[in-house]
Amino acid sequence: MDFNNIMVKLENEIGFIIVNRPELRNALDIETLLEIEGALEQLRVNQEIRVVVFTGAGEKSFAAGADISQLNKRTMIEALQPNMTATYRKIEDYEKPTIAAINGFALGGGLELALSCDIRIASYNAKVGLPEVGLGIIPGAGGTQRLTRIIGKGKAMDLILTGDIITAEEAERIGLISRAVPQEELIETAKAYARKIGSKGPLALRLAKAAVNRGADIEMETALYLEKLAQTILIASEDKREGTQAFLEKRTPQFQGK
Repeated sequence: MDFNNIMVKLENEIGFIIVNRPELRNALDIETLLEIEGALEQLRVNQEIRVVVFTGAGEKSFAAGADISQLNKRTMIEALQPNMTATYRKIEDYEKPTIAAINGFALGGGLELALSCDIRIASYNAKVGLPEVGLGIIPGAGGTQRLTRIIGKGKAMDLILTGDIITAEEAERIGLISRAVPQEELIETAKAYARKIGSKGPLALRLAKAAVNRGADIEMETALYLEKLAQTILIASEDKREGTQAFLEKRTPQFQGK
């Protein structure tokens, strides 16, 4: 698949999806979303890729949100189409871990993209927020739901109703991102996270994601049972045998995702 609005780069076990529209602050239009989905599929079938990192081209913007020129023309019926919501659901449910390396602005749909990733890291120059109410709409690609689950109802309501844009330091303080770092260290920090995660059992990572994501939406007893089922599968896996044997032999495990 050829890409016009994104770049895909491979570095050992890490796959990078880079939104490449710096002249538009990496705004996310329909074509860009479709390209992201295509890139995810390419990286999914590549067995060497263990972790996917999202970032934006340049230093000014991760993704500034939906393309306002398209949004201005959107009708009520068009708003019912899955579009951005469907893409972000695919990222959230992606079988491989995902990291958002937030460089610069992550606003509206751009922040919602980051929220759909498993881990978020930001540079000190990053600014994040959901300013949609200022346009007469609401965050409509998972923002009202994922932000609430990540930072809690009270603070999420504060950010959504005011439309405030906050710094990376504030985002780290409230738990929206895992870590804020200098701009020049952002990608290397994301790589370090990716390498650390990628060294773990792929099947365990996949089922851990499923347990956390699915368990967050159901009552505790059912969530604990889901966790137990996931563990039962892993106990019978080749990765579990390799991981425990490697520990006993004091060597690095060679996981195969089986």
